[in-house]
Amino acid sequence: MEKALKMKTNELLEYFEDPGQGIRMNYYPPCPKPENVIGLNPHSDSGALTILLQVNEVEGLQIRKDGMWIPIKPLSNAFVINIGDMLEILTNGIYRSIEHRATINSKNERISIAGFHRPQMSRDIGPTPTLITAERPALFKRIGVADYLNGFMLRKLQGKSYIDVVRI
Repeated sequence: MEKALKMKTNELLEYFEDPGQGIRMNYYPPCPKPENVIGLNPHSDSGALTILLQVNEVEGLQIRKDGMWIPIKPLSNAFVINIGDMLEILTNGIYRSIEHRATINSKNERISIAGFHRPQMSRDIGPTPTLITAERPALFKRIGVADYLNGFMLRKLQGKSYIDVVRI
């Protein structure tokens, strides 16, 4: 990513020297009326990267693109990589976090495993200096990783609204 963004060597990597990581396993049982149930409300992930394995290849993950929900077809033995809010902040909005949700299937259970990766809790995040220019001023304020996570967890899952707390 640093190379693609023409950043200084290790400028982004230094945030992940001792990263925080978490894992969540999701089980969505089948439901005969899936239109009446949502598996996981629309949201963006708070961290930097999420690595998702759709274990049994049952559809259910959807992303919002141009105001429409697009289903993500599971691929055998493939991971889905989601950009999270913290990476959007660090890249000054160049890489955008993705709003997504999980839906329920009427006939099949769905199983997924998500690995979450974020900078160290003791770090502050904001746009990295190389990505702030006269043409692209800072789009976000600096905030502590712990403060961002605490605020994110205290609110209801609701789209990408929490990132607006640090938007300039």
